[in-house]
Amino acid sequence: MNIRLIFSSLGSVLCIEAVLMIPALMVSVIYGQDDVYAFMISMLILLAAGFLLRLLKPKDSQMYARDGFAIVSLSWFFISVFGSLPFLISGAIPTPIDAFFETVSGFTTTGATILTEVESLPKGILFWRSFTHWVGGMGVLALVLAVLPSVKASTVHILVAESPGPNPGKLVPKIGQTVKILYLIYTVMTMIQIVLLLISGMPLYDSVVNTLGTAGTGGFSVKNTSIGAYNNVFAEVIITVFMFLFGTNFSLYYQMIKGDKKSFLRSAEFRFYLGTFLISIALITINLTGKIFGTAWESLRYASFQVSSIMTTTGYSTTDFNLWPSFSKAILVLLMFIGASAGSTAGGMKCVRIVLLIKLIRREVHKIIHPRSVYTVRLDGKPVDDETLSGVTVFFFAFIFIFAAAVIIVSLDGKDMISNFTAVAACIGNVGPGLEIVGPMGNFSSYSVLSKAVFSFCMIAGRLEIFPVLLLLDPSFWRKVNI
Repeated sequence: MNIRLIFSSLGSVLCIEAVLMIPALMVSVIYGQDDVYAFMISMLILLAAGFLLRLLKPKDSQMYARDGFAIVSLSWFFISVFGSLPFLISGAIPTPIDAFFETVSGFTTTGATILTEVESLPKGILFWRSFTHWVGGMGVLALVLAVLPSVKASTVHILVAESPGPNPGKLVPKIGQTVKILYLIYTVMTMIQIVLLLISGMPLYDSVVNTLGTAGTGGFSVKNTSIGAYNNVFAEVIITVFMFLFGTNFSLYYQMIKGDKKSFLRSAEFRFYLGTFLISIALITINLTGKIFGTAWESLRYASFQVSSIMTTTGYSTTDFNLWPSFSKAILVLLMFIGASAGSTAGGMKCVRIVLLIKLIRREVHKIIHPRSVYTVRLDGKPVDDETLSGVTVFFFAFIFIFAAAVIIVSLDGKDMISNFTAVAACIGNVGPGLEIVGPMGNFSSYSVLSKAVFSFCMIAGRLEIFPVLLLLDPSFWRKVNI
């Protein structure tokens, strides 16, 4: 384990986080509110801590896989701790655990909140709160790789550790160029949505902040009742579509730009993602019509937005789905676990893992029926090796194990089971809202310090896909021998 390399890298991350606060500082200056000094002090603290860590020059600049995993896991903890400073210094969130929870929720694009009222908070604070979504959506370390002047091949370990979904790959031979391509696509899509929301009649500030939450599939809003406060059908349609688009594997966009127009149709994951999305909307629309809403069109309006929001783990809402029939709520809870596509900004288990698990079940059934036959699991026409399949199975077990353990610990607070169950599901799946106490019109403020710490752990573990976080808890991981 190259400790000096790890902490030197953390220093770079903190310095870049200081730079990332500049847009929020500019918003504070423009609106002339009291949070200006909160950002200035936070940036000075970040730069001081970052430069001190940068002084730890590594003797060996070679990065091994375990170094990459350690850098990613510790970076997400560090940026969350230091990223909470503006909330604490400004007094917007005076309690350290609450400020940490809110910041973790922002960077992990979860969107769960402890705030009971947001509209009275300073504009700069709310901008920073949503900007953490945009930064965390594509990956904090991916952004670092995109802006560093020189990126070595060994830093692919960082991308592997931070990328959502199994088998993250390079679009082009150079890792730095790959990240730049992804961020270019990400930025262009973000700008297009801002323009469309402006055309819909949404104010500039609101358009930018709501787009940041959509792009990162985060869901922090500047309105107490989320997107429903605008009552703007055109804006809802735009956000619904873009939530789905940001939940799609970004490599498919690159292939389409390169001229491969059939890349979406060939992708088994995208077909599953689109099919689940459309079927869920249809079932909920039918279930709501005549029970909650008077017409099918009204049911379709609210069903499509909520399905897109929950499946892409964004967490925006236009209505209180706590009041929906059990059938519709059950579908939404199931979507929390499934999530969207690998290689997107969304959370959850990812559609590709669900597809592979279904194929694994089919293979085992086939073996029972035909013991001597050889059944190869294929994805998009290519055979999937046993190591990948094993990784998917282990991930699924680890995900469920952490989920179950977290539910048990959180239940010590004595709250109802539905709230506890969906609260943990919303955090580990990086969704945001759950049901009952933590529903779209509720929040996480009533939970204890222990529960908020567990939720924070679940959010980081869910965003980093479990293993980078679990590795830190293994003593053998910190041995100096590189294997």
